[in-house]
Amino acid sequence: MVINGSHLNSSSPNPSDTVLNRPPWVTTTLGCFLIFTIVVDILGNLLVIFSVYRNKKLRNAGNIFVVSLAVADLVVAIYPYPLVLTSIFHNGWNLGYVHCQISGFLMGVSVIGSIFNITGIAINRYCYICHSLKYDKLYSDKNSVCYVMLIWALTVVAIVPNLFVGSLQYDPRVYSCTFEQSASSAYTIAVVFFHFILPIMIVTYCYLRIWILVIQVRRRVKPDNRPKLTPHDVRNFVTMFVVFVLFAVCWAPLNFIGLAVAIKPEVVIPLIPEWLFVASYFMAYFNSCLNAIVYGVLNQNFRREYKRIVVSVCTARIFFQDSSNDAGERLKSKPSPLMTNNNQVKVDSV
Repeated sequence: MVINGSHLNSSSPNPSDTVLNRPPWVTTTLGCFLIFTIVVDILGNLLVIFSVYRNKKLRNAGNIFVVSLAVADLVVAIYPYPLVLTSIFHNGWNLGYVHCQISGFLMGVSVIGSIFNITGIAINRYCYICHSLKYDKLYSDKNSVCYVMLIWALTVVAIVPNLFVGSLQYDPRVYSCTFEQSASSAYTIAVVFFHFILPIMIVTYCYLRIWILVIQVRRRVKPDNRPKLTPHDVRNFVTMFVVFVLFAVCWAPLNFIGLAVAIKPEVVIPLIPEWLFVASYFMAYFNSCLNAIVYGVLNQNFRREYKRIVVSVCTARIFFQDSSNDAGERLKSKPSPLMTNNNQVKVDSV
């Protein structure tokens, strides 16, 4: 959750009234960093979405959550980040109150949607690997769509209170309309706990249980009634584990700064250097472009589909070709059921 840890003129009625005098290289660096984030975010997450759309092998219950996570990352790159970029190069917010509110709201929707989707992915992987006999029933196509809709409903419910407490305000240090939580310590603590710490605890539990099972398989101490794990299953699990770790690393500094400020604002605020606060924000922003890169590096199916999409774009066939129908792919493809007769788990999700 985006946390603003200071009262630095963020409550000014007119955001453009507050500017900072910084060396040109600072604004240039931040601007270039954000431009890179926007470009990679949009291109990467569109690749993820089109990969699942085009390739039948990638269209499964687990990847519904992957697409939902990609949408959450796209939200900020399409609207809030370009507005922040404009603010950087104008050294202040000159887009008005309405855009400020919408930008802050969508940033909140994106980050909360991301952590809730990551939590949903972890629970999906946990059920798939540790409770595979029940997986087909729990994660039918209909149920998976319902789970994703529930995630976004909870995301909206979680962010709506900020519209009523007046916490969407401009912070000139990060050139962003974001969440001013320092006015209410109790609210800030609740936000950090329910929107970051609690989801992280749930995801950690799920992945810890999976790691234990993987270790049992490797050491051949796995109970006979548990499903066998293929190397492909382990790689897919590692991929989503890396996505989770990167999110936690990128967002932890900002959340813990906000938590510290909420507990003792008069003591903590003077101790937080501006560079640390700014770095924690842009580190969090950068996370939105990382997931697509992780999929391409660690998941062979996505990597192959990325290459096909690039070729298809060059030949204007992206919307008309289902790459999974190629003759070679049909020969390589295996049946899609999640469970075979010998209880061996087989799936091509991330």
